[in-house]
Amino acid sequence: MCGIVGIIEKGTFESQINESILKSMSDVIIHRGPDSEGMWISTDHRCGLAFRRLSIVDLSSAGNQPMTSSNGRYTIVFNGEIYNHLDLRKDLENKGYVYHSGTDTETILNGFAEYGKDFLHKMVGMWGLAIWDDKKKTLFAARDRIGIKPFYYTYKNGRFIFGSEIKSILQHPSVSKSLNLNELPNYLNFGMSSNRATMFEGIQKLPAGHRLEINADGDLKIERYWSPSPNLPFTKLSENEIIDEIMRLLRQSIKDRMMSDVPFGVFLSGGIDSSVNVALMAELMDRPIDTYTVGFKELEAYNELQYARQISDQFQTNHHEVLIDSSDAFPILQELTWHEDEPNADPVCIPLWFLSKLTRQSGTTVIQVGEGSDEQFVGYKWMMRQYNFERTYWKYFNYLPQGARKLNYWLTKPIFRNMNILLAQDYIRRAALNQPLYWSGVSIFSPSHLEYMFKDKYQYLVDIPSAYGIELNHQLDNLKPDANFLQRISYVELTQRIAELLLMRVDKIGMAHSLEARVPFLDHRFVEFVSSIPEHIKVPDGKTTKYILKKAVESVLPKNIIYRKKQGFWAPVKEWLRNEWHGYARDKILDSYFVKEGIFDKSYLENMLQVHKRGERNLSVDIFSLLKLNLWHDKFFGEN
Repeated sequence: MCGIVGIIEKGTFESQINESILKSMSDVIIHRGPDSEGMWISTDHRCGLAFRRLSIVDLSSAGNQPMTSSNGRYTIVFNGEIYNHLDLRKDLENKGYVYHSGTDTETILNGFAEYGKDFLHKMVGMWGLAIWDDKKKTLFAARDRIGIKPFYYTYKNGRFIFGSEIKSILQHPSVSKSLNLNELPNYLNFGMSSNRATMFEGIQKLPAGHRLEINADGDLKIERYWSPSPNLPFTKLSENEIIDEIMRLLRQSIKDRMMSDVPFGVFLSGGIDSSVNVALMAELMDRPIDTYTVGFKELEAYNELQYARQISDQFQTNHHEVLIDSSDAFPILQELTWHEDEPNADPVCIPLWFLSKLTRQSGTTVIQVGEGSDEQFVGYKWMMRQYNFERTYWKYFNYLPQGARKLNYWLTKPIFRNMNILLAQDYIRRAALNQPLYWSGVSIFSPSHLEYMFKDKYQYLVDIPSAYGIELNHQLDNLKPDANFLQRISYVELTQRIAELLLMRVDKIGMAHSLEARVPFLDHRFVEFVSSIPEHIKVPDGKTTKYILKKAVESVLPKNIIYRKKQGFWAPVKEWLRNEWHGYARDKILDSYFVKEGIFDKSYLENMLQVHKRGERNLSVDIFSLLKLNLWHDKFFGEN
């Protein structure tokens, strides 16, 4: 795991690629790679690459980057891990390639020389990478299938600048910071910007499962090379055969992710996903697993410590815990904001910060995490609720003529507004406008909320999240025309929430502490298989979340872990924002740039804060998302 940056210049202006600029771009992300640094500039000064290394495989200097092929044609910077690189290496050595290191980086370099861009299909792992072809004067870059690793870029006037973090790009003297207002409503709805753009005007993301090429003329081409919902038929396997295949693939995925020359462990919450990570790792190890858990000192309702301890005792792990409260969490909000690059509305970022810090200070460099299971196996109650809603009320309501649906919407709109249940109103709005039901599992401020939140001048922003949601659904229609509703849920979740919110919180917060996170449930082979499981096996009763996964792990986990009520990894921001943090959050939100500039309606925000303070409704996520937005704006654009 590392940090990469680069500059490619195709313009007619004099090149600005020099060691000073590259060093400033890489130094600002030293946390991603404190072990060594590297820099390379082409002889014609049209390409410059820099690198910060966190040594995981082949700790010698032979693994340093940027790395150039033996013939001098290709130079690579690569952030990630390729778990099957030894198998790929054998194939390449048989074709005559000679290795000078034990790294997966060299395998990518040789594989690209042999197979070109299609070598991506052979790779199992996670990556953000860029390869310069000094003969053709072209750049190739790619982000892994799921989006575990980030890749940001900006391209203007023939100058392409990229990096693992946005703050690297901002170090370039030609890049000026400007708020991207068109992504603001996406952040407010999804809790993170979209999968293609950022909150900084002109700075883009390479979406998960995509690659890009810049040819010798400076033309930029981006294409998808993998989809989380491949156009494949449903599996014909029986339920028992599916269970066996789930466990086979999980064992393979966890085994692959134990590839490391440094200490590794597991984030253990005591839920199914983290517990199965421990159980299957224990089968492969002859020493105790290092496990790490975070809890809260006073608000014990949020703790799962007893279950984490049960798993630790059962599998004899070397267990570590850290307990925090609001006074511990409050001082890190500013630092957290800096490392996240963009506002991230997920309160889990707070306990994750302390968990990552504990892990790294305990001597562990690589950690296995449980992200991605719920989104594939219908693990959240709201997913099951949407699934059942789509088959009943949504279906019947859509039998009505559109005119009748629109009339219903306009008649009920003031009622829902007075009752302050705007999310329910938004579902009627979607049906009235022939929009898809599902485009956001966790809609914080839906378009129906934004209509009241944005001032008149900014009402044009209200429909941006729904337009993006429609686009995601259309993508799936083109990729898999016969996709069922559960596949639609998984596609949207994997494309947006998993890649841009959950995985970015793991990457940014882990790397803030020089900690590499690996995600067994998001191995692409596992994702493809789970996508092929029919509805009648995945949700046979329409009630039990994670039904087939729970059945599968009965062979390795105790039933009280598997079938206890889902609690989830969370943070007590409801209480903090109602008590200790209320005054601070109120001041930050009501005295913010967005209020002063007339973007947000101040009275709407005041009412929201009062409703939460009085305990009438839990609006903690809404308030937390606005707090993080304003902390981010202050940090990157200067305090008001």
